[in-house]
Amino acid sequence: MIGLAMAGAAGAALGASAVEPQQGELAGADTADPKVQGPFLILSTPYTDSGEVDFDALANQARYVDWCGCPGMIWPQSGDSVDLLTTEEKRRGMEVLADAAATLRTALCLGVQGKDTAEMLAYAEHAEKLAPAAIISRPPDSGTTEDDMRQYWHALAAVTKRPVILQTTGGVAYKGPSPSPELMIELARDVPNFGYVKEEAGSVISRMRTLLAARPPIRRVFGARGGLGWLYELRLGAEGLITERAIYADVLTRIWELHQSGSDPAAVRDAYSKFLLMTNLSTTHPGDSLRGIQLYLWKKRGVFRNMVSRHYGPGRTIPASPIISELKLSDEEIAEIEYRFEALKPYQKAGQPSFTISS
Repeated sequence: MIGLAMAGAAGAALGASAVEPQQGELAGADTADPKVQGPFLILSTPYTDSGEVDFDALANQARYVDWCGCPGMIWPQSGDSVDLLTTEEKRRGMEVLADAAATLRTALCLGVQGKDTAEMLAYAEHAEKLAPAAIISRPPDSGTTEDDMRQYWHALAAVTKRPVILQTTGGVAYKGPSPSPELMIELARDVPNFGYVKEEAGSVISRMRTLLAARPPIRRVFGARGGLGWLYELRLGAEGLITERAIYADVLTRIWELHQSGSDPAAVRDAYSKFLLMTNLSTTHPGDSLRGIQLYLWKKRGVFRNMVSRHYGPGRTIPASPIISELKLSDEEIAEIEYRFEALKPYQKAGQPSFTISS
């Protein structure tokens, strides 16, 4: 095995007595790619009834996010899509999304990561050929030190000149430390297309303040963690959100647009509160609740065929053969999803997308 040594403005309605903007808050704006900001939502991976990746539904998911007016989309990046897909499935999915994105306004960001530098570079070189708007990468699974991450990401810098978003947490197999804000700042200073950070590690707000104060060379700071802190992070000066919540693309885009305009802070609070009503369902619905809720909504909106998913093994281990099953919800659980989903209507895009999934 080859070792790691290889090569929007803060809220306009923000009061002085609330959250104070950070020094240098907007200073990096002129050095950042204007396409890489706002909600960049991670696409869920759809499957056929037999458990194969449903590439038609994956492309339709991209079209749905674009129909919602969302600035960006990312794949593969959630743990299951990175850990439980084969190399060929990930490469094919990247190609399918690149083909779809060629006719869409939503910017495509492709995820490139691996157990080590060699595996990451294989995905990065494939992604580079597809010319996405951006690339995102998490720490290497086999990394144990911050210097491992430094070398790993410098190797990535050598093969791409497009914007690179660095994620500050690793996958389930990663046992090393979280990359420090200082490492993110160092890499942003050394590499002109770095400085875009998905911040979700440790004490998020403290780390985010440090990054926001370092613009430039830091260019964009994205919230994460399911969007559970996004309103506060926006008011601090964060300029986007990266999370696997693409089913809410229209609502999250509306929150972003309202925040940018600064014209109706009450509407921002209301829309965000109703989004949190949906995310809170994961605490009341048993089992793989988040994925089950989202799969139900993807099917409801005509984008996915079913609720089939792949799962980790016991204790979130990565099995040799992923567990494949169709997630089930009771009538009572569905009724609660529908009850809360209704509250989002004022902030959803009206109507339904014109495309349909082929049977």
